[in-house]
Amino acid sequence: MKQTVPEIFGSKVFNQAEMKKRLPKDTYKELMKTIDEGKPLNIKIANAVSHAMKEWALEQGATHYTHWFQPMTGVTAEKHDSFIHPTDDGNVVMTFSGKELIKGEPDASSFPNGGLRATFEARGYTAWDPTSYAFIKDKVLCIPTAFCSYTGHALDKKTPLLRSMEAINKQALRILKLFGNEDAVSVKTTVGPEQEYFLVDEKFYEQRKDLIYTGRTLFGANSPKGQEMEDHYFGTIKSRVQEFMDDLNVELWKLGISAKTEHNEVAPAQHELAPVFSTTNIATDHNQLTMELMQRIAKKHGLVCLLHEKPFEGVNGSGKHNNWSLSTNTGINLLEPGDTPHDNAQFLLFLCAVIKAVDEHQDLLRLSVATAGNDHRLGANEAPPAIISIFLGDELTEVLEAIENDSGYDGKEKEYMRIGADVLPKFRKDSTDRNRTSPFAFTGNKFEFRMPGSNSSIAGCNIILNTVVADELEKFADVLEVAPDFESALNALIKDTIKNHKRIIFNGNGYDDSWIEEAEKRGLLNLKTTPDALPYFVKEENIALFEKQHVYSKEEIESRYEVLIEEYVKTINIEARTMLDMAKKEILPAVTSYSKSLADTILSKKSVCDSINTTYETENLKQTSDLLNEAFSAVHELEQAVNEMDSFESYEQKANFVKDVLLSKMDSLRKPCDSLEVIVDEQYWPFPTYGKLLFGIM
Repeated sequence: MKQTVPEIFGSKVFNQAEMKKRLPKDTYKELMKTIDEGKPLNIKIANAVSHAMKEWALEQGATHYTHWFQPMTGVTAEKHDSFIHPTDDGNVVMTFSGKELIKGEPDASSFPNGGLRATFEARGYTAWDPTSYAFIKDKVLCIPTAFCSYTGHALDKKTPLLRSMEAINKQALRILKLFGNEDAVSVKTTVGPEQEYFLVDEKFYEQRKDLIYTGRTLFGANSPKGQEMEDHYFGTIKSRVQEFMDDLNVELWKLGISAKTEHNEVAPAQHELAPVFSTTNIATDHNQLTMELMQRIAKKHGLVCLLHEKPFEGVNGSGKHNNWSLSTNTGINLLEPGDTPHDNAQFLLFLCAVIKAVDEHQDLLRLSVATAGNDHRLGANEAPPAIISIFLGDELTEVLEAIENDSGYDGKEKEYMRIGADVLPKFRKDSTDRNRTSPFAFTGNKFEFRMPGSNSSIAGCNIILNTVVADELEKFADVLEVAPDFESALNALIKDTIKNHKRIIFNGNGYDDSWIEEAEKRGLLNLKTTPDALPYFVKEENIALFEKQHVYSKEEIESRYEVLIEEYVKTINIEARTMLDMAKKEILPAVTSYSKSLADTILSKKSVCDSINTTYETENLKQTSDLLNEAFSAVHELEQAVNEMDSFESYEQKANFVKDVLLSKMDSLRKPCDSLEVIVDEQYWPFPTYGKLLFGIM
């Protein structure tokens, strides 16, 4: 009999229910203290947990275990070790110790490190993250872990994420105590990432070197139909796609991932999957697994899942909306407006901390989503602009204006705004319209950060969000804890924050050109490209911020800057070389063959009758030849640019050369090639067109 969803959900996870069932009561309680309150875990508890975990894994058919971690590559890493241990009589027993659970020693020599260690210093350590449950994948027990160097520097994305979560937990609890909340013992950020992606037929994918090597199309003319009919968004899901989604849901549910919503997106062949929100480090782990499973399960259906931010020119790219909020262990959402003056004052203080953090740290939020792929997407009339701003909606904006001006609020109830004395008019949770053009939008009880690209780990942007908000909460707590009159100090703090940081609030159309001018007048940053944004990472004040909140050391920040700038250069370099390969080995020969067929046709016709009309062939041949020569010249110029880039010593120089020169040379090659695609006979064109890629799934 087919299992129900509740029966399969979490069946591949060593979750709380399994722990409670398999661990001694005292051991379980101690482990829960570690998970919920961050208490240290001793080796005795670890041994008990590892034994129970191994027994459960063996029952699930597992033969190996791995410390599953997230290096700075942006994808996950794993090294499998079997449970077997040889015995003296030539047999084996299955063992797994507490030490093996808590700590591993993978070779760190080949992972990105940005100069944190020399190549010969190969040793790295993985450390168990007990707050993220172990799971079974392909008969392997996967243990979520942090990854650090021999010197203790973080070499991964999980470690600084956990540090940032601890920073915001510490400062948020200080604020809650000021409001008399003694019940909450922890505050955690929660995230629900909406994952967009494309599906294409595998047989077409395999004929495109650009998709294989880079994840996006480097050539391609628009198909006769794109997304202009607006008929794909929320449209009927094709049977083949639905079968993929059904299989994906089952595998995600087995891993305890709460896949909730699925639908067609705006562009043809584009779709979205959204989970129920969860604690940020768990949501990050789950999103990495989701992307991996999407790609793996698509193959089983003869499909390929494209996670690139901009796989196709001329239609929407793919993002990953990061729905971020703050919640206590007692279930209180700190970004939820309340019914009482006390609750609303607390809500407004947390809201102001976010507003101030976003305004003061626009640079960090922008660079947290800066990649070569996302540069193609941001500001392209389909995604938020590269300018950071906050959308609050008219009603909440009016409330803040009333507070700033000590004036009445003309909502459903007109009341004088004095926080803590009179009731802030309660507004409906969904009173804010969804502004798709805003990069950072308040949507009732959470903020939706819409800039992250579909291919990126959500760890990066959440590390930044957690850190900058934690810093503002610390500043607020420092003021309020020593205030002789808490209520007066609170009123003044909220009012001053609104007055000094209201420039970041923008409820209009972020796609409109007038917003760029307005943003400049307001003094907001417009960091259009990755090389523009990344240098802000290593500014002295930003290094000081991360060190103050114990999220990154100076060395860790500098290493990440090196990794990110190097990744940008390498990505574009691969794309440029792929373009050259496709142009020289596929496009130019194909067009030459087509041109020859035209010339042969002209000669053949003229040989029959000299006066016969060959206008079509002649004009077509002339146009084709002109474009062919243009493409050939562009190939030569792009080759020279690639060679010139290689001559630069530093990656900063290379990155700026990519931005200022190489990308334009790539565009110059694409333009004539795309024009040729439109006029060359389909039987000659060497790879599938956009029409087949976007509409080829039947």
